[in-house]
Amino acid sequence: MLPPAPDLVRHLAAWLPRQRWFGGKDGPIDDLAIAAATELHPGDPALHHLVVDVRQNSGTDHYQILLGVRRDLPDRLRYAEIGAPTGEDGAKVRLYDATHDPDLTRILLDGLAREASAGPLRFHRAGGAPIRTDLASLPITSEQSNTSLLFGDAYICKLFRRLSKGVNLDLEVNLALTRGGCPHAPAVLGWFDLDPGALAGGTGEPITLGLLSDYLHTGADGWSLAIASVRDWYAHTPAPGDGEWAELDASAAGGDFAAEAERLGAATAAVHRALADAFGVTTLPAAEVRSMAARMNAELTGTCRAVPRLAPHAKALTAAFLDLAAQAEPLPVQRVHGDYHLGQALRTETGWTLLDFEGEPARTPAERRAPAHPLRDVAGMLRSFEYAARFLIAGAGTAPTESGPWLETRAHAWAARNRAAFCRGYAAAGGPDPAAHAALIRAFEFEKAVYEVRYEARNRPAWLPVPLTSLAHLTA
Repeated sequence: MLPPAPDLVRHLAAWLPRQRWFGGKDGPIDDLAIAAATELHPGDPALHHLVVDVRQNSGTDHYQILLGVRRDLPDRLRYAEIGAPTGEDGAKVRLYDATHDPDLTRILLDGLAREASAGPLRFHRAGGAPIRTDLASLPITSEQSNTSLLFGDAYICKLFRRLSKGVNLDLEVNLALTRGGCPHAPAVLGWFDLDPGALAGGTGEPITLGLLSDYLHTGADGWSLAIASVRDWYAHTPAPGDGEWAELDASAAGGDFAAEAERLGAATAAVHRALADAFGVTTLPAAEVRSMAARMNAELTGTCRAVPRLAPHAKALTAAFLDLAAQAEPLPVQRVHGDYHLGQALRTETGWTLLDFEGEPARTPAERRAPAHPLRDVAGMLRSFEYAARFLIAGAGTAPTESGPWLETRAHAWAARNRAAFCRGYAAAGGPDPAAHAALIRAFEFEKAVYEVRYEARNRPAWLPVPLTSLAHLTA
């Protein structure tokens, strides 16, 4: 039932830029081609697995699409429609994103349970555990660079949309943590991948397409919990006579997050120890630390050109990178999370669990896999507290009913309290104390802020005021 290739390409090229997980929203698509197509289920509905090559800005990215095809699209799937071209038999067909169709996503569970193969696709189970195939799926609608499917209250399946060569870091790291018995990461149950030979010029390891893990159904993500705390703090009214100090005491609000932030810091240190055990620790020479600081500054220069609104902060950011270079000494480095923020942590009834070890979406695979000092993750979480504190007043979320200078005062107070609590928990649990590495943590945090500015400008322009507003405070 598939339409001729030119029609399919035309509809996909119009649909792709509207997807949250599409990484090229800053420019037009120069060319789109079907790199690999595999039929996973014939009939009506049919399921086709596609890898499409998208060429933009002199580079090519591979994207994974689960394409559903029906003669008639039910109302419940209309929102997922890609297009309605004419099929090869001359009749109209409806193309849609099959991740929204539980009738078709069960095929993924069945493939994992049977350790099946379909053309260049291979399905794998981890540890021999049985996998249920009778569960309906529901796509998670939160802000993500990939697509996650919930299967009942048992499993979560992460589909990697923008594909990288070889084994995906999220699978590699989570599988190592599962085998090491780390209690702060969800257990891996299975995965599926693509023979690299299916792509033109492809060689090396299989390309990871999806990862099935235990679903922690009692969990709440750290971002939602933090935003609830911030909202409660903004709504808090000091008692008459409390004075200006009341605007600085973020513990006074009912939804204080500091105790959870401290526990999250301890869980982060435990995961860093587990990663060191699984992948080892090496030493980065002082000369390489100076080179790292130079790369940070070069990235700042490039980002200022791409996003001129960052330029007013460039002098202070450069000073932090130069300070790191001036104090350079050998650093222990290891595998880290790589894209650590409140949305990557889940609070369950048994404690904090860390998610999504894929690394920063805008980094190259080599950059994501490179060992780093653990404080790079700490800096990412400190940035996330800044995000949460200012999210509601920067226009990205539902703003408070009042505004004024006191909002920035309260934002600073909330962020400072929770940053300190997180660092306290991290150091107490055996992680390197951020207070003893001031130049390093500051450089890492500013590097992350530069990355955020570039990422938001490219992927979520409406969020750009969030990192810029916090930078205005941090560089003051």
